Amino acid sequence: MSTAVSVRLPDDMVKRLDGVAEDTERSRSFIIQKALEYYMAEYADLQVALDRLHDATDVLITPEEMRKSLGM
Repeated sequence: MSTAVSVRLPDDMVKRLDGVAEDTERSRSFIIQKALEYYMAEYADLQVALDRLHDATDVLITPEEMRKSLGM
């Protein structure tokens, strides 16, 4: 199932979107969907990193300790 969503984009972004769509022989919708999937995956990774950064119980190690643990 899919749902139509309407967005307003600046003209220059639409031109770039159309260029990518033409170059890849894909639709605007496909390009936008893939861009949103990528953004949301990166956003989720960022949230995990920020949560760990602010978790006082999460153990931090130095680069030297990391190398040593990896036998480098």
